[in-house]
Amino acid sequence: MSSRDKMLDRICLSKADDVIEYLIVAMARLPVEEVRVLFLDSKNRLICDEVVSRGTISEAPIYPREILKRALAVDASALILAHNHPSGDPDPSEGDIDATRRLLKAAKELGLTVHDHIIVGSEGWISLRDWVSFQ
Repeated sequence: MSSRDKMLDRICLSKADDVIEYLIVAMARLPVEEVRVLFLDSKNRLICDEVVSRGTISEAPIYPREILKRALAVDASALILAHNHPSGDPDPSEGDIDATRRLLKAAKELGLTVHDHIIVGSEGWISLRDWVSFQ
């Protein structure tokens, strides 16, 4: 087992503060938008953290079909979607909200839980749980 595998084996993202800290370190100051997914097992342990899309300074595509296909492939029970806003302002766009709704609907049909969609920027972060119904 590699050192990275051992580290991933120990990461448990069951507390919101842990998730936010992890994402801020990984993404807050990137020069282009990046969409990543934290795939979690049934105990919210990190299976893998994967970049699923890179874009421009103002947008990156979110493809629910590809995200959920990968979730099934890695045997995830849940996931956390995250992306950054290089502008620093984490406020969601209408596109961010629409993509989240599409992902939630499709994930529900497959029995997968989407815990959150988090947007990070150098000026802070926002949880889309406050903007979209995750039930």
